[in-house]
Amino acid sequence: MKTKLSFIFIGMLAVFLIEGCKVGPNFKSDRSQIDSAQVYRYDSLQLAMTDSVLNLKWWDLFDDPILDTLIAIGLRENKDILIASSRIEQSRALLGITRADFFPSFGYSAGAIRGNVVQGSPIGSTSNIFTGFGTLNWELDFWGKFRRANEAAKAELAATEFGQRTIQIGLISQITGTYYQLLDYQWREYISRKTLQLREESLRIIQERYNKGIIAEIDLNQAQIQRAIAASAVPLYQRLAAQTENALAVLLGRNPKSITVGSALENQGLPPDIPVGLPSMLMERRPDIIRSEYLAHAQTARVGIAVAQRFPSISLTGLLGVASNDISTLTSNGLAWNAGASLAGPLFEFGKNKRRVEVERYKAEQAMYDYERTVITAFQEVEDALVEISTLKDELQARRDHVAAAQNAQNLSRERYDKGVTSFLELIESQRQAFEAELNLSETTQKLFNGYVKLYKALGGGWLSEDEMNSAQGQ
Repeated sequence: MKTKLSFIFIGMLAVFLIEGCKVGPNFKSDRSQIDSAQVYRYDSLQLAMTDSVLNLKWWDLFDDPILDTLIAIGLRENKDILIASSRIEQSRALLGITRADFFPSFGYSAGAIRGNVVQGSPIGSTSNIFTGFGTLNWELDFWGKFRRANEAAKAELAATEFGQRTIQIGLISQITGTYYQLLDYQWREYISRKTLQLREESLRIIQERYNKGIIAEIDLNQAQIQRAIAASAVPLYQRLAAQTENALAVLLGRNPKSITVGSALENQGLPPDIPVGLPSMLMERRPDIIRSEYLAHAQTARVGIAVAQRFPSISLTGLLGVASNDISTLTSNGLAWNAGASLAGPLFEFGKNKRRVEVERYKAEQAMYDYERTVITAFQEVEDALVEISTLKDELQARRDHVAAAQNAQNLSRERYDKGVTSFLELIESQRQAFEAELNLSETTQKLFNGYVKLYKALGGGWLSEDEMNSAQGQ
């Protein structure tokens, strides 16, 4: 009866202690303390985002099935994505470890001893001792050490999940940006080949005129120079295109190889403008911001763990089994048992435990600063993307006007040169300007496409899986 009462008492004590205090600071989000502008400086729409705008596969707006296929492959096979997925499972396993600390640990022990001393005490004559026990050890979470560890592990798990999403959005942006860079180099290679053909034809005509003594050798040399400039541009952009293909293949998680693309860059349609929403919405949308917040939460919980280590730990122990001097009577001698409680804690460690708490507090402070920096950087990225799109649209129109005027000037200079009205220097200058204008138009077009990519990435939205899409649509 006394034994039963003892176990009941110990059990009640355990429940009381488990529900005890939890030392250390509680995490509080500082979102309300972060200064957020009312609107973006370069947002001409000034509209709040709706769920339908937020939860979209933004890369579908580019209307390129090839690009959509490449993104699907990357999300499935990219090695960084696979590493991030593995980290989530690792964090989930760590959470399981911290949860197990709440419960008692059960073990067993068995032994055979022959001698006249047992556990440092003489027993007289030499004897055999055989034992077999089940053991119990339970450190009670009176100060909340295990609860803080569990809190930190949960926050770490959430952080790894949002870290994976950050990597996914970054990968989509990289694939899309690299894809349009590839189209840019391919278009510039096409422009260079086209220009090379025109200049080879011009060189042939100039060579014939020089052979007949109609023109000076300087005109022939200038034609040869212009042909060489175009000829050198072809392998340059051919090389850049091949290297970009290799980079894109690696982003897909595959060996470097050629990449099938859709329409040429000049035939690609720009995506429609979308409302970017209020700046404060970024803190709810950007996965890197949410990840930083969870990391700050985890670090705050670790302060509680360090504080709890300054207090004594309380443990319950128990042993139940059999013991005998003869192995043949091991199970017939009745049960052997004991139960107890222990208290252990630091006394004088010259401030080590106090400094440990200070270290964790400073780490928590740094984590909050990192969170605030992530928010500020997110605001900057949206502002930069908005101004990039706004100015590149104007620049693109100017580039198109430049190309049209330069090509017309090139045609007029050829006619004037053929009629002997102007020198060959005017013609080659017009050709040079037309060539450069077309190359610049290609580059500016690519930059504008990538400006949209940067904006969509900065906003932090987008479905990444069919499950997310169905959830967003309420299915």
